[in-house]
This record gives sequence, C-alpha cells and structure tokens, in this order.
Amino acid sequence: MKVLLSWLKDYVDIELSAQEVAEILSDRGFPYEGIEQLDNDAVIDVEVTSNRGDCLGYIGVARELATATGKELKLPKVELTESSKPASEFASVEIREPQLCQRYTARIIEGVKVGPTPDWMRNRLEAIGMRSVNNVVDATNYAMMETGQPPHAFDYARLMGGKIIVRKAEAGEQIISIDGSKCELTTDMLVIADATYPVAVAGVMGGLDTEVSDATTTVLLEDAFFSPVSVRTTSRNLSLPSEAAFRFCRIVDIENIDWASKRTAQLMIQVSGGKAAKGVVDAYPVKPKPKQATLRLSRLKKLLGIEVPSNKVIQILTRLGFRPKQNGEQITCSVPTWRSDVYREADLIEEVARVYGYDKIPTENAITIEVSPTDTRKKTIDAIGTYLAGCGFYETVTISFIDSRDAELFAQNDGKRHLSVKDVTRTGTNLLRQSVLPSLFGVIKTNHNVGNTPCRIFEIADTYIPAETGKLPVEKTRLTITCDSDFRDIKGVVDGLLKSIASDVAVKFEPAEINWAQAGVKIIAVRPSSPQANNKQLGVVGMASQQVLDRFDFKNTTICGAELDLQELLALRAGVVKVKPLSKFPAIKRDLSLILNEDVVWAEIESAVNKKAPAELEELQFVDIFRGKSIPQGKKSVTLSLWFRDADGTLTHETVDRFQTEILKSLTESIGAELRTA
Repeated sequence: MKVLLSWLKDYVDIELSAQEVAEILSDRGFPYEGIEQLDNDAVIDVEVTSNRGDCLGYIGVARELATATGKELKLPKVELTESSKPASEFASVEIREPQLCQRYTARIIEGVKVGPTPDWMRNRLEAIGMRSVNNVVDATNYAMMETGQPPHAFDYARLMGGKIIVRKAEAGEQIISIDGSKCELTTDMLVIADATYPVAVAGVMGGLDTEVSDATTTVLLEDAFFSPVSVRTTSRNLSLPSEAAFRFCRIVDIENIDWASKRTAQLMIQVSGGKAAKGVVDAYPVKPKPKQATLRLSRLKKLLGIEVPSNKVIQILTRLGFRPKQNGEQITCSVPTWRSDVYREADLIEEVARVYGYDKIPTENAITIEVSPTDTRKKTIDAIGTYLAGCGFYETVTISFIDSRDAELFAQNDGKRHLSVKDVTRTGTNLLRQSVLPSLFGVIKTNHNVGNTPCRIFEIADTYIPAETGKLPVEKTRLTITCDSDFRDIKGVVDGLLKSIASDVAVKFEPAEINWAQAGVKIIAVRPSSPQANNKQLGVVGMASQQVLDRFDFKNTTICGAELDLQELLALRAGVVKVKPLSKFPAIKRDLSLILNEDVVWAEIESAVNKKAPAELEELQFVDIFRGKSIPQGKKSVTLSLWFRDADGTLTHETVDRFQTEILKSLTESIGAELRTA
C-alpha cells in the first residue's frame, strides 16, 4: 500500500520524516519497499500482510503509528446533513445469499453535480497512483483509501425498480464492467442486481450500465461485507482484479460499514454537492458475536523470554483498541472488529511483542541442538523409499480429496458414505479419499498424456474411513504403489519390499475379490519366529478393472496397484529377526514347464509344491506363462523354478531327481498338471 506522508498526518500528529515513519512501521511488521520523494512530501510503499486487511487504509496505518509513538489517533469528524425523506423510500435491499454477503448498506445522495475533482483530493489520489475520474468516483476512492472499506456509487436513475438484490448469477447472465470487460457470469458468482439484471460483480467491480456519468444527479452508495473466498474466486475466474477486491479478500470491518458509508457520503457531498436522504437501508441478517481473548502474563514471559511490565502490556493493548481488563496475572481483551486476525492468546502476545519491540528480546550466542534418534516409523519409511527408488519408483504427493465417481469406484468395504468438506473452492472434489489409488492413477494418466512412460510411482498418505455417527473417522496411513506394467512386476516389488523390511518373513499371496480390480490377491505375512504374527493381512495387490481403466481413459495399457497398511509394516519391522550364515554349499536349480487348466492360479501351484517339498527346497519362483498353438485349447503352460540346497553338504543330482519326482506327482494329483516336454 502506498502511503502519502502528508495524508497520513491528518490522522496522527507526528513530526517525523518519511524514513523514520518507514522504519517504525517496519519494526512493527510492515516492511517498506521504497520511498518516493515528492515536492515537500513523500510516498512510502508499505507491505501489508494478507491477515492485516485493517491496514489497507490510512486510518489503520495511522493507528499502528500512533501506538508506536504514543500519539492519539485522530478520526475524521463525520457530520451528515440529511433531508427529511427516508432512504427506505428510495430503495430496498434484499440479501438472498447471507453466507456470501453478511451485511449490505445503501445510502441515497440527491442533487449531486458530477464534475472535476478538487485539486486537494485529486493530487492526493494521483500521488499514490490512482487515476482521477470525476468528483463522485474520486470521493469513493478517497474514502476507500482512508477507511479501508471499499464503497461503490451507482447512478440511482439507472437502477430498475429501486431495488438492490444480492444474489448468485443465473446461467447465461453477462455484465460489462466499468473497465469495459465482458464478464460471462456463472451460477457460483455473487452479483448485485436490480429488479431486472446484474449491475455489479459483488466485491469486484461495478457495471458499465449503472456507472456514474455527467448526467447523474442521484447516487445510491453501497458499502457491504462480502465473503473473502467468494470475491477471490470470482475475481480470479473473471481475470478482473480491483482495489476493492484486494481489500474484500483480506476481510473488511463489518461493524465499521455504516460509519464508513457516512464518511463516504460526507466526502461526496463535500466535493459534488447534494444532500443525503435520511438514514440508511441496512440489511444485516446475522450480527457476529463479539470476540474475546485472554492473555496470561506468565505465558507472555515464557514465550518472549523477558518480563514486560503489566502496565506496559495494558497500555499497548489499549492503544491497539483491545480494551484490556486485568484480573491478577490474567488480562481479558475484547477483540476490536477490525482485527479479524486475532482470536487466541498467542495473537495477543505477538501484538505486545511487536509494539514493545523485538529488539528488546535477548538473543543467545550459543545454540544447543539435541539430536534425537530416528524412530522406527521414520526408519521404516526411509527404508521403503530407498527400496522403491531402487526399483525405479518415484515418490509423489497428491491432495486428499477426490470426486464422487472415484470415491464410488474405490470405496472400502462396499461403503458408499464419505467424509466431505463444504468449501466453495471444492464443489467437485470435496470427498476425503478412502484409497490413495485414484489419486495415483490420475498422476499416471497425466504422465502418459505427456509421453512419460513407463510410469512407476508411490505415496505414503492418510486415508479416511467414516465411522459410526458421532465417532471420529478411522484414519489409516497407507503405502500405495502403482505402475503401468505387468501384474507380476508389482507383485515381485511388493514381495521384495516386505523381505527388505523383515528378512525372516515369508509372503503369501491369496486370491481375493477387490472392488477396483479385475484380478487381485491379499498379501499375507508369515513369520516362523513369531507365530502370533502369522497370517496377518498387510494389504492387497491388483490389476485395474476395465471400469477403472475407462474412468481414467487408459487405452491398451495394464495398470496395477498395491495398498499396504503402514502400521502393519511397522509391526513387521519391529519383530526380532534371526539370521543365519550363508551356505557353503551350492544350490541346484530345476526348471519345470507344466501344462495346466486355464483356471489354475499360482496359489494352487504353490500349495501343491509345498505338500511334497523336502526341507532342501530353498525357493520356488514363477518364470513365465505361455499360450500358443502347441498348447491345447483351454490350457496354459506355466514355467517355474525350484531351488534346492542342503545346509550340511553338497546335493547330488540323483537326490534332486527324487525330490522333483515327488513334487511332480503332487502337482499331477492336486491340480492335474502335465510336464511339458516340447
């Protein structure tokens, strides 16, 4: 915000240079970006943080300066001569969206004469970079810069029916703004309308049809409170920034609106003549409750590391408008309506600290840093990330919200209920996800769209399952892995990952019905050294169904995913791991190609092998599946590898032949396997 020094002095008696004022404001949280020297004057470019909308007007800046210098804040004396005809006879106000417009005032000024702006007002506005339009419009801009409350002047004669209706735009409505922009309005945008059509985009900009012109004699003056989110969203969607929108987005003082309206009317009459109608039309559906915050002197000392005298604390808070009342070591404050950023004890402590002076808080040269050991959770997450990165996976971070179509496709336990948020910025994707998979599938699709294939990604994130009414949701952290490759690839990655976390764990994959997958398995952990951990389900692995592929528009692509419960992985890692030395004796590998019925799954093969497996069978591995002319219809050829090793000596091929014969016999009896010889 640009602050003209001579203008600022209207509200606080100071004999300070522009540099001194700038440094005082900087010390209190308002750094300056530069000072422009003018003839006998100066403009200070002050940075105002987004939570301090009260300082987007000269009065707010002057209040800060008065508190810092011990001077009194001088507010303009507002005296408004009114006619006998009430404003309510000229206009009525109807607020149809009280959540988006919490207050709207309309004041009528008759007999104005539109013309050039007096030099004193025009010079001040131009010094801070505002273009002079005419005396009526300049009066509203001057009032906005003074109070921080953006007003708007309508040509009353051009308002149909003498009505102001605050509503959402209807489908297909348009408006030409005063800067000539054609605005295509949508049904989520708030507008100011008369009895017929929109005349302004609420909080953003007025319409060209009702702007003040040389022919204007009666003005309807608007001062209101609009939802910051609504104004920000509309301004961005229309690419229509304005000084008014900038201030509404940072919250204006809802209780100060009537005073600001009177002040604007006073300035308008001062520079353009006329007379105000009696009173004001004030639509104020729900008045907010006064806010209070409490500060403890002991807490103040603990946070700042210094003791600020209680009388100094009271003085600072009083000058800032908090009306403090002390009871022992506790100070209760009534938060002024212009301070929307203050609502807790820490905020009051910050106010005292910045006014008292951050330079009075001592610093220590020696800083002691105590390094805490990494906990099991962090170690496990780091180990997961390292392993998956080695397998070619990239970690990603996605938002926790999904839309209703994805929510239904990936709902857990056939649940249709989802937690949602009410937020105008999330009208579509407002459901908290029960699975991270839809978010990651979307990331893969985005990569495919730009030709980035193959794509392997993972994320460790929270999911939210609704509980019974009145109870908090079940919040679980899950490791989710996705890739655009074969099912056995992701299955192998999961198998290797679990063994890297706990080397003594055997992993079983059992067929399972998964709502989002055309084929899937449950991941079961078996730990011989810890029987109580056996048959623990860690998660699922699946190949996306055609419905899911269609949802994300995947063509001729296999997409696989896995979801594992991080808490179960932590428990797996926490177990006692027993290790043994590497064997001194070699292993013998035998490859078998079996002809099987098409419906035989790997779990059945594994079970048949284990029925006759000797103690020397070290490992069973899947190799390949083949279907072709040499394979009968309805059959498939599955190749597997058997690894045999004796810990106490070297195996002979004759011994392994006997092992193989028994295993083949079991495969034939259990699943009808035939040894493929060609």
